[in-house]
Amino acid sequence: MTDSATMTKSVLEQLADTNPGAEIWWDSSPIIFPSWRKETLAKAPAGREADWDAQLTRMMDAETIAEDGTMGFRGVTTNPPLSLQAIKLDPAGWARRIQDIAKADPSLDVEGVYWAAYLDLVKLGADAILPVYEKSGGKYGMLSGQVDPRFVRDGDKMLAQGLSIYAQAPNVMVKLPGSKEGYEVLEELTARGISTNNTTSFTVPQYMRCMAAVTAGLQRARAAGVDLGKWRSVITHMSARLGELSDWKTEAKARGIELTLPEIRDGEEAVLKRAYHWGKQNNHPSKMLQCSMRVEKDERTGKTVSRHIQDYAGSDMVYTCPPGYIAGLMAAQDDLAPFEKNAIDREPNKASIEKLLKLPSFRQAYEFDGMTPDQFAHFGAFKATETEFHAATRQTVDFVRMTLEG
Repeated sequence: MTDSATMTKSVLEQLADTNPGAEIWWDSSPIIFPSWRKETLAKAPAGREADWDAQLTRMMDAETIAEDGTMGFRGVTTNPPLSLQAIKLDPAGWARRIQDIAKADPSLDVEGVYWAAYLDLVKLGADAILPVYEKSGGKYGMLSGQVDPRFVRDGDKMLAQGLSIYAQAPNVMVKLPGSKEGYEVLEELTARGISTNNTTSFTVPQYMRCMAAVTAGLQRARAAGVDLGKWRSVITHMSARLGELSDWKTEAKARGIELTLPEIRDGEEAVLKRAYHWGKQNNHPSKMLQCSMRVEKDERTGKTVSRHIQDYAGSDMVYTCPPGYIAGLMAAQDDLAPFEKNAIDREPNKASIEKLLKLPSFRQAYEFDGMTPDQFAHFGAFKATETEFHAATRQTVDFVRMTLEG
């Protein structure tokens, strides 16, 4: 194993250094990390190979996890497209597993075999990082398994699936959508002491509803004497998906408003910071989780930036990073400005917020009362993400169908 003691810290390690409570997570199945690592190291710039190798070793290394239960990533998140990616990495192996599942229980239809295979994928990932969970006493090393995105409005189905996901390993947290029904299930799981991750969430009203569901669930759990010693809650802010998949640009164009990418990023920043600081002021136990991040050129300065982490340095939030984003940060490491230790306390650009407040869908996202729970599943970014997740799920189900049909 590489001796990494004298190597340069990665951008993400530098981010974590701005607050001892900050956490960097891996946004994909742990089982794809070795192949992605190999592919990434092959693209390392001349003279940086050892540096990159050491950085990736510190992030996640099977030998280190097995030996002392530690890794740089503090947790793992998955979603339907990422689960599909893991299956595509080893289609022959998963085809055999699917056939074994069908033979073991002939009563299962295609959907039943699909769900059993998905639970296997969750368990494999959770088992891979279980030593981290055990070594940290349950503080780190959790993996998020997501309920089927085709059932975001079916509370009974999501509850049943959430319980089956939770049953796969002690270090599994259940990932639930930011729909009205999703928050109702989130409260129920919290009342049972089950850790949760709120996904397809973009807006302050969703975050307020999530925090209320967590609070209500915790009150019920304590009243019932439920053990909450290893319970955790994270609330996901899908940053770039908010700005890029909502109706901001369409509404701006219809009103003759020129909206730049930096202004969109200012809006994403304003939404997350409003929720983050509200949670801190009210001592709420859930952590905000940042995902859907970008490395890009700043139109204002021409410099390479990743505002989705630079604007929040100094916070104790979670940052869950997909493979492509991490590779982008590594390639841009020399171009990114050092982190400002208290960037989380810096106010978003007031001129941008004033402009964005002219847009109905920004007001929906930013104002505390911008939406009612019945409207959450109809918000533009929610609908677009739901469609993407649906498509990946259907593709995985079809892989199961083709396997069973030979």
